[in-house]
Amino acid sequence: MTNFTELLNQRYGINTVNTDIPLNDCIGSLLSHRSIRAYKSDTLPTGTLETLVAAAQSASTSSNLQTWSVVAVEDANRKEKLSQLANNQAHIRQCPLFLVWLADLARLTHVAESRGLPYEGLNYLEMFLMAAIDAALAAQNAVVAAESLGLGTVYIGAMRNNPEGVAEVLELPPHVFAVFGLCVGYVDPAVEAAIKPRLPQAAVLHRETYKLTEQDEDISFYNQVMKDFYNSQQMNVPGDWAEHSAKRVAFAESLSGRDRLRSALQNLGFELR
Repeated sequence: MTNFTELLNQRYGINTVNTDIPLNDCIGSLLSHRSIRAYKSDTLPTGTLETLVAAAQSASTSSNLQTWSVVAVEDANRKEKLSQLANNQAHIRQCPLFLVWLADLARLTHVAESRGLPYEGLNYLEMFLMAAIDAALAAQNAVVAAESLGLGTVYIGAMRNNPEGVAEVLELPPHVFAVFGLCVGYVDPAVEAAIKPRLPQAAVLHRETYKLTEQDEDISFYNQVMKDFYNSQQMNVPGDWAEHSAKRVAFAESLSGRDRLRSALQNLGFELR
């Protein structure tokens, strides 16, 4: 039986979470989410990929334009190349299935061209944002489905470190961009993966109007929660959450190559008017 109280306590890093709220097994699965960076070599059962894609396609999509696609990578050599483009993350090579989620405007471009119709609207920032959002919604559905099947996952944002390199490896046409990757596989039980605490709800839940300075107390509390978490996991993370997060956005160099994302997107055919 799912211990919802324990899951909520782990998610927020405290033992005083209000559990007098509606809970069920689906919510329990969501609360149990954790990033998995160590996988067994076991291959996935036949049909697993198709099940994940069916779940992904069941997500909402703006105006039913379905401006996303996904590339399933199982070839070891190709996973190796993608790993090298993403800070040499070993779990990309290790997982049996690596999914690269794409903002895809090439399909609509092709549809319009084949009908002799204009497609100027595809050149605007709104359409790229729509495609990126569609890809994220689809991928999260796939993650929920994967975890319901007993699989582990972790998102790989470092696909955006070198968009042109990823496009070359995956042979992407113009107007297609790799938004992020996703490792999928069976969890290696020898490597513990804990539920990482999130900010208190009071810091992210605003009722009626947004309030910024009122978050200070909750952020201060969360800083200590994360210090305790990192210590419990024997993770050498200097400073607290606020300091760690601020360092990630301090300079252009802090973005690990993604500071040139606009020019990369233009190189890949996105005008972003």
